[in-house]
Amino acid sequence: MSGALEILSCGPLVTVQDDGRPGWLAQGLARGGAADRRARAEAAALLGGDPGAGIESPGSPLRLRLHAEATLAFTGAEMRVEAEGRAVPWHASLSFPAGTVLDLRPTAKGSYAYIHVAGGLRTAPVLGARAAHLIAGLGRALAAGDTLPFEPSRHAARRLSRRPDGFDGGTLRVVPTPQTRLFPDEELARFAETVFTRDPRGNRQGVRLASEGAGFQTEGQLSLLSDFVLPGDLQMTGDGTPYILGPECQTTGGYPRIASVIPADLPRAMQAPPGARVRFEFVTVEEARAAPPDRPQTEPLTRAPGDDPDLLTRQLIGGVISARVEEPQ
Repeated sequence: MSGALEILSCGPLVTVQDDGRPGWLAQGLARGGAADRRARAEAAALLGGDPGAGIESPGSPLRLRLHAEATLAFTGAEMRVEAEGRAVPWHASLSFPAGTVLDLRPTAKGSYAYIHVAGGLRTAPVLGARAAHLIAGLGRALAAGDTLPFEPSRHAARRLSRRPDGFDGGTLRVVPTPQTRLFPDEELARFAETVFTRDPRGNRQGVRLASEGAGFQTEGQLSLLSDFVLPGDLQMTGDGTPYILGPECQTTGGYPRIASVIPADLPRAMQAPPGARVRFEFVTVEEARAAPPDRPQTEPLTRAPGDDPDLLTRQLIGGVISARVEEPQ
């Protein structure tokens, strides 16, 4: 029997996301997928396997109703969650009975929040993925009244063993791009010493960074030939303002790219909220390859009996003994 997750109310630009569409770069389509791949890995650890497609919210409130029993994992930028008026922990997975209504409200911690259902949402795939890619016109933002199918299941409640950080900016490691050498050494040094602020202007295509002083420019930058562009690239506009490119970035571009954020730090870059301070540290390609993302660890989530609205359906006895049986000597 299939179930469904109903969207009762929804803020802007909430979408279904998975790992995106690799292999389409030559046709002009960026991979897309979740802005924070670390949050996807955390959902996989909490649910015991591939989380499938889930909901990505860029700081937008949500109200959801479950039409079947399901285990949900909550990862990424923290939200305040209530299920029928009871608080639900974040960075954790829990089971809910059919009919449960969940209210989610954003906090100031991070930019992208994720709600995964065990087994994944079973929306119709397009070009091999269920991820919405709004700039390419694949899929659309969710709206009130949408129903997202899934297969009902129940998993043990778990939480992440270590509370994640990485939601307030910080130092991002970068590697050179083919165009880094076009910037004078003094410009590269100034770039590495500058503290940037994450601008309010940003989306899944890219995030604008603001700083004091002049922009970062190189001679002939407006006459460069277009070449490939990838998520994480730090691309400069004509006035030398840097943008960190995101999962829905263009696939080619002619503006110079001073550096590229390494994959292990790209989730931190995309999660930095407006106003967060960001700095960059150049590392070698070898150092970048030796810095894989952390593997999330989980542990059982224990809850007070009063926190479980479905307590009478639980198996609370794991075995039976007889008082008549004597213990062996």
